[in-house]
Amino acid sequence: MASLKLWFPAAIALSTTYLANPVRSLDNGVARLPILGYNTWNAYQCDIDEDLMLSTAKLMKDLGLQDAGYNFVNIDDCYAEKNRTANGDIVEDKVRFKGGMKALNKKIHDLGFKTGIYSDSGWFTCAGYPGSYGNELRDATTFSNWGFDYLKYDNCAIPYDEITRVGIVGRYQRMTDALAEVAKTRTQPLVFSLCEWGWNQVWLWGASLGHSWRTTGDIAPKWDSLANIINFNSFITQATDFSGRNDLDMLQLGNGGLTYEESKSHFTAWALMRSPLFIGTNLSAITPDILGILTNKEILAINQDPDVGKSISPFRWGINPDWTSNNTHPAQYWSGPSSYGTVFMLLNTLDTSATLSFNLTESPWIRAGRQYSVRDLWAHTDNGTAVRSITVPRVPPHGVVALLLKDVGDEPSGISPACSVWWQCIDRNGTHVGG
Repeated sequence: MASLKLWFPAAIALSTTYLANPVRSLDNGVARLPILGYNTWNAYQCDIDEDLMLSTAKLMKDLGLQDAGYNFVNIDDCYAEKNRTANGDIVEDKVRFKGGMKALNKKIHDLGFKTGIYSDSGWFTCAGYPGSYGNELRDATTFSNWGFDYLKYDNCAIPYDEITRVGIVGRYQRMTDALAEVAKTRTQPLVFSLCEWGWNQVWLWGASLGHSWRTTGDIAPKWDSLANIINFNSFITQATDFSGRNDLDMLQLGNGGLTYEESKSHFTAWALMRSPLFIGTNLSAITPDILGILTNKEILAINQDPDVGKSISPFRWGINPDWTSNNTHPAQYWSGPSSYGTVFMLLNTLDTSATLSFNLTESPWIRAGRQYSVRDLWAHTDNGTAVRSITVPRVPPHGVVALLLKDVGDEPSGISPACSVWWQCIDRNGTHVGG
């Protein structure tokens, strides 16, 4: 896709609208931090049953994923009978879930996990199973009685306008209200994930209705899909904070189509943008390399930061002029705050190796006149001290660098020019003192 250079007012219109009219997050005691877990759709689609769900939970435990923080095991579409009962209830498939959802949930809960289920704001789910329109409270009650802790809510099979008389916000509001009603009799409310695909600016209104919201269409296990999602989300990072966040869709690591370096970039971007992290891989075929990516404790610590909920954001686009939308070459230079220091992500979007270099004060989270210790979050090494700039040579094609910088005091005296941004450096007498 050709680059689109946004005029400055257009590029910041979304940011200024959001900041001038911030949406209050659905802070109801759950999902303050991004959810980590497993979802069946990407690996299995409709080929699911109770044995798969239970074996997946056991594998997550055996592989150390539970210890790393992945504590949800979620069923996606296709779990139900095609028709409701005479009383109007959704029922689980009598063959594939013959033991019943309540019994299955108990087994998975007994392993120390929470569980999630799926429905839709229309007549039917995207795979043609019963949706929840007109049955929101009934279905919310069913999901709660079955023992689920999480609801992913999709956007297929929308009823006619003359029936709904509301827009998409109104259709999602119906389930939000139903879940709030059900929460009155539960220890904790269900986590509510809006799978709206971003076409109706869900990042502007989703926080008042749910805990996360999909910002794009479905992900695919290829670099072009990752680049497109990263590009789109680079313009809406301000929507993410505690209790509400942009959802970049499921992790595609290990499903084929991605190189090892692309897999690292995928995981890094999703984690540092504070997206929910749902594994969509056949865990029985997972490789040690992919498991190592998924369990990177230093990256996960940023995603799960208890004191700072903000996403990283671009401070320079790199290949393209700033504020350029380009689905194949998104922004390359990103940073953001954390409890542990300033986080940087450098993304090589080229098909060849590249050197990536930046001035520290290009990031708004860095103080001028200071020096910073450098921690490599993938090599797990301390890389000395940075003064004014960092250069990383030979970043692999579609590869990533993740750094954590901590302020360690004033920079050495006598550095020339006197300003890190030398072309702006002016003496009190008006003399330009840059290099």
